[in-house]
Amino acid sequence: MSVVNSIPADVIALAIKKNAEKPGGLMPLLHEIQGELGFIPKNIVPDIARGMGLSRAEVHGVIGFYHDFHDQPRGETTIHLCRAEACQAMGSRRLEAHVMAKLGIGFGGTTEDGRYSLEPVYCLGNCACSPSIRIGDDVFARVDADRFDELLGET
Repeated sequence: MSVVNSIPADVIALAIKKNAEKPGGLMPLLHEIQGELGFIPKNIVPDIARGMGLSRAEVHGVIGFYHDFHDQPRGETTIHLCRAEACQAMGSRRLEAHVMAKLGIGFGGTTEDGRYSLEPVYCLGNCACSPSIRIGDDVFARVDADRFDELLGET
């Protein structure tokens, strides 16, 4: 059996078939594939496009537009760094520079060891306690470089 990035090709074909006739079936299909693998490999986009009767550009456009879809493997933990105005006013740009230097990645990147991915977010709803970050599912307030290192257990 052919395997495409750990998903058997027949599983992809079945998912496409299941969603091809649904109005708006591309979204459930992409969620299903990402749910199985954790990302949507670029090399299966032509199969998705063909099966859904779309162009590759349309499929890439949807993957690129929605921040929940990824075309590269993600880290075990995602760090979301707030870039909204309140956080910027309280030092999030300094924090951003520190986080990027500490992890050795920019936004959209994943550390070489696969532990962390870094993503921007434009509000965590924690404006009164900025700058804020989310590590996994946990939101942290008034984070500076030292606090970030402490949160990663690297003090």
